[in-house]
Amino acid sequence: MKRLIILLFALLPLLAQARENGHAQWNPAIAAFEAADRAHAPAAGSILFIGSSSIEHWKSLAADFPEVNVINRGFGGSVISDSTFFADRIVAPYHARAIVMYAGDNDLQEGSSPEQVRDDFAAFVRKARAVDPGVPIAFIAIKPSVARAVLLPKIRQANALVRAYAATQKGVTYLDAFTLLLGKDGRPQPELFGVDGLHMNRKGYLLWISIIKPWVGAVPR
Repeated sequence: MKRLIILLFALLPLLAQARENGHAQWNPAIAAFEAADRAHAPAAGSILFIGSSSIEHWKSLAADFPEVNVINRGFGGSVISDSTFFADRIVAPYHARAIVMYAGDNDLQEGSSPEQVRDDFAAFVRKARAVDPGVPIAFIAIKPSVARAVLLPKIRQANALVRAYAATQKGVTYLDAFTLLLGKDGRPQPELFGVDGLHMNRKGYLLWISIIKPWVGAVPR
């Protein structure tokens, strides 16, 4: 037992380094965000959209929310913990009026459990609020895509866990875009997705907008 404990302590630095190396792949994307910020500083009091490729691909974001200033900090392929790791660089500097996150399906695809998804989102909330206490944060439900239909049971479980967590936190909201993207048969609707079956087309984003816009409109100015 003593040898096992010694071995575990010896491995901890290696595990931490491995996690950091995993995040390092996003350094070029984060550096590009910082360069964009230097060229054109985001407006104060903006709404920050952050997360994975469904945010990154949302090129019409500013036009879809003309009543507010928005910042798009999505980077494709990322998991929730990547946004937390880089929060000092792509969350803290903005002091956003509110934050909208979409991530989680990459996490499940890469083997994270639904419980880990919830815990990683909770860690992101803590990180963001360490800088801006009480900042409103919304989690867009993990989408039921055609390409990852096999993950539906885990997606449902992860969404339920995040929803339950959000209900315990002041100013943290779960936005149920999951149900909107399902057909009457309870399956993902192919007509809402592009050719890869993973990323939404305009029809899918319009459904997102229908549930996100009321929340954004209710955020105190």
